[in-house]
Amino acid sequence: MEEYRELLREHGPTWGEPANGFVRQIETSAFLLDEADFWITGLQQLLGRYPDATPEEIDARVPELVAAEVVRDALAGRVLDNLAALRLTPDGASLETVPRTLPDGRELRTTLLIDSSRTVPATVRVDGADHAIPPGGVRLVPLTSGSRVTADGTPVALDALVRRVPTGRLRLRAGFPCRWTVIGADGQGWYPAGAPERIDAHRTPYFHGDDVVLDVPAEPLTVRVTRGMEYGTAEQAVTPAAGEETVVELVPRRLCDAAAEGWYGGDMHVHMNWTGDTVGTPAQAAAVQQGEDLHVLNLVAGNVAGERVYDREALEHWAGDDLPWSDATHLARLGVEYRNDLLGHLYAFGVDAPPGRYHTGFAGAPDWPPNGDGYRELRERGALMGYSHPFHLPADDGDPPAALLTSGRNCSAREIVADAALGLLDSLDVVNHSSIQATAVMYRRLLGAGNRLAATAGTDAMLSFQRRGNQSSPPGWGRVYARVDGPLTAAAFADAVRRGRTFATTGPWLELDVNGHGPGDVLDLAPGDRVTVTARTVGPEVASVQLRTADGVIAEGPPGELAAEFTAEQPTYVVAVASGPPHPRSMSRGGAYAHTSPVHLHVDGRHVARADDLRWCLDYLDGLEEMIRRAARLDGPGQLAAHLDLLDGARAVYRSRLDAP
Repeated sequence: MEEYRELLREHGPTWGEPANGFVRQIETSAFLLDEADFWITGLQQLLGRYPDATPEEIDARVPELVAAEVVRDALAGRVLDNLAALRLTPDGASLETVPRTLPDGRELRTTLLIDSSRTVPATVRVDGADHAIPPGGVRLVPLTSGSRVTADGTPVALDALVRRVPTGRLRLRAGFPCRWTVIGADGQGWYPAGAPERIDAHRTPYFHGDDVVLDVPAEPLTVRVTRGMEYGTAEQAVTPAAGEETVVELVPRRLCDAAAEGWYGGDMHVHMNWTGDTVGTPAQAAAVQQGEDLHVLNLVAGNVAGERVYDREALEHWAGDDLPWSDATHLARLGVEYRNDLLGHLYAFGVDAPPGRYHTGFAGAPDWPPNGDGYRELRERGALMGYSHPFHLPADDGDPPAALLTSGRNCSAREIVADAALGLLDSLDVVNHSSIQATAVMYRRLLGAGNRLAATAGTDAMLSFQRRGNQSSPPGWGRVYARVDGPLTAAAFADAVRRGRTFATTGPWLELDVNGHGPGDVLDLAPGDRVTVTARTVGPEVASVQLRTADGVIAEGPPGELAAEFTAEQPTYVVAVASGPPHPRSMSRGGAYAHTSPVHLHVDGRHVARADDLRWCLDYLDGLEEMIRRAARLDGPGQLAAHLDLLDGARAVYRSRLDAP
């Protein structure tokens, strides 16, 4: 961790990583409302410069983007709470800022966006350092409330940066660890000393703990408390007295108790460190897990853009063991994120030893061997595995494979159709921080083609980021609930996921019953047997519930309970899906969502292998082969042959199912 702190001190939030699109986005994440703002604005800038470039050429030029230029253009004249703007115009210089409330004696640390609309150069001096600003130029410069700033020799007043107030103190108690939010009338958040100043996807400040003390302004505040998706939110208005401690005792109401019924919720994809504006620590991970009542936390070691694998040393020390704060209902492990940005990223949970390879294709390295080779090694190390944040753009059930085979090195799970056929995967993170909708489309195609995969959830939350939308949201905002037999252990949880006894959710509780059986079960039926299906939901964010088979939706209705009957003539599966609009309980971009794993219906001893889904998968593999030939970095025909062998093996599986009687 000390090495990471030194990287942060020396390089800022990129930690010195080689420049690629993700690293460029990291430079801007603290200053924009959403990471999509970077991609939309940056791609517009590149298309303006290179209007005839191919998607691959545009993707290769993303490192050319300048963070300050992207921030300026994306904000389009707006000023956020952690960024002051010095506007240089032909008429002079003016400071635009959102004043920050501070107790007497505290210093504000922020960033100055120097934005010139002049046709001549300018010089801005900040704390003795000169910054040459070309015509129309822009810079990002560190700033404090005590800084001295001049524009072409003229002093710039910084009084507007800070609003000084008398100081009070709060002591917050719930009786157990929780997630707290303390905000003033202006929306500014307040935190205990030394706590990371995180904001979630709703831009809500939060921290974790119980019986915590923090200095606050002696003026009206709102205190909120919750504890993950199994709890509601309690709120209280309070006005602390100056110079005194005010105690607030506030307890969130429990909405459901999953563990009491043998269901345990996990986040399969969380990073303790992955560059960022702070350094994540084990103590923070423990506080988050307890404060969110997250039963299973998988902290994955992984690289960003180069060879360094963050938290690798922790994995090497703790592989195969529960982390020290684990208890009867909270299990934490070090796992792996295996990465290739062309073919996809995968989480691995429960590894008993570090792998020999963590990634391919970065910093100019070949996209070789295929992901499947890495997955076989992780399987030998006992890993539960599934693709993470699979797809980024929306897709519908009727869309062709090309809708999911979008161009660019954007970490889409492109190899999944092959790896699923070859039995290398256990799950797919249907709930994720990218496109849940597109991922659900792929998930149901794979199920219909005869693959056995569990629906899981991985948020890609990162403890080393304080302001990064979904990824600075608390781990566990998306969870896979798995029905475990007996006590919670890593092996028992992994076994439940492998058996498909799961549902993935952004918050709604979702139950599925098919003739008395739940997700992961297999029903052996005869043609003409009647099937009764029931879904039940709990959660204020649910607006609609669907029951689906391999052929599509068989029933849809409002939240609560939804039932349907049908006659089984062909092998199929049954899943339930719950959805709703954006809601304070959901950090997902697309609103509230939950999706069960299937109940499998075998008819006359045959499992589902729907011809339309099989042909879709075969067409997908053809498109993937074309992409690999065109876009993969490979050293010689031997490396290409390895990919083609993997694809041919998957084709053989799908064709055998297509040809089966």
